[in-house]
Amino acid sequence: MTGSEKETLHRYLAKHRSALLAKVEGLAERQARWPLTPTGTNLLGLVKHVAGVQAGYLGEVFGRPLPDSPAWLESWEGDDMYASLDETMADVIAFHHRSAAHADATIAALDLDARGAVPWWPEERREVTLHQVLVHLGYEVARHAGHADIVREMLDGTAGDGDGNLAEKSASDWVAWREHLVDVAERAGLRDLGA
Repeated sequence: MTGSEKETLHRYLAKHRSALLAKVEGLAERQARWPLTPTGTNLLGLVKHVAGVQAGYLGEVFGRPLPDSPAWLESWEGDDMYASLDETMADVIAFHHRSAAHADATIAALDLDARGAVPWWPEERREVTLHQVLVHLGYEVARHAGHADIVREMLDGTAGDGDGNLAEKSASDWVAWREHLVDVAERAGLRDLGA
């Protein structure tokens, strides 16, 4: 697949978005919201956070704010990291699609050297180009898609995204593989202790 640099950056951003959204497919509301880390990371919160991030970086930063933005988008209290009781999974996913469409329109409308300002960054780094924002956003969305991979696996054992990059193993093979890794870790720990 070839294309311009902007098309390549956009294609990877879209791929990471899709990978993230795939991690909430087939889940009930409770499962999608269930916090699985000490900091409360949950799948629906990751989707909501990414929706807000792309609305900011490919909206406000370039003077193209997302119309009818939800109030939580202005909050710095972590409201973007979980779905409130007033929000359904369908609401969050719909907002993600809306913010993605708005972000995509910004990408289509601007050249890579278009200038913007990130008001929540330190003043000395605030001035950016679309190119910088696409690299930053691609990194951020990929990172959160990776978080979602792990959270989903912790939630119900679902791993990978069907692209062939994860070895095909039976449940018992995965148990044996994990036991092997535990053994390696234990032996390395004993070696560190001089045992």
